Amino acid sequence: MTPEDIQSLFTRESGEFLFARWGRPIVPIVFGVEDETLNTVKGAFEAVVSLSDHKMAETDPELGANCMVFFFRDWKELLEVPDLDRLVPDLAPLVDRLIAADANQYRVFRFEEDGAIRAAFVFLRMDEELSKVPAETLALSQVVQTILLWSDTAFRTQSPLAVAGEATILRPEIAGLIRAAYDPVLPGASQDPAHALRLFARLQPQS
Repeated sequence: MTPEDIQSLFTRESGEFLFARWGRPIVPIVFGVEDETLNTVKGAFEAVVSLSDHKMAETDPELGANCMVFFFRDWKELLEVPDLDRLVPDLAPLVDRLIAADANQYRVFRFEEDGAIRAAFVFLRMDEELSKVPAETLALSQVVQTILLWSDTAFRTQSPLAVAGEATILRPEIAGLIRAAYDPVLPGASQDPAHALRLFARLQPQS
């Protein structure tokens, strides 16, 4: 993975470079699934957070839960979730746009004053396409895409996951990049494209 590869993963379609990682322990909560799937999603969080050497917690003192994952069949169901419109600004227009786009997933982030990730909301509309994806694969993919603020185009052409034998795993270069991103020496957020060079330098010991 080159510095240019890394930079592209955090450069938005608008041309803006924007990197952010979580600034507080992650407290996930999952809605709309059976206990078995709930355990799968929480297991994916534990694996990726452990990889990054970040932290999880039982509760967030300010928000209670700061990473909410919703599984549902129809985007309009989000409008019925109590107080969600207070947590996600302009929820109704967002739902209209997602219906119009026939989207099956969407992520919303909120940020600390320094730009680090403060909270995340993951919305998964279980259409025919997503329903075919094994729960372990879907959970790992979503957690990976929530552990950092990736570009809106980062995984458009290539998944962050790979198949190894019968198992689905995180691509090694993406795993290494996540580890590098949580180096405590680095800032929690950056809009400077040169940040990609700092990430690249921390990949070298694993190469």
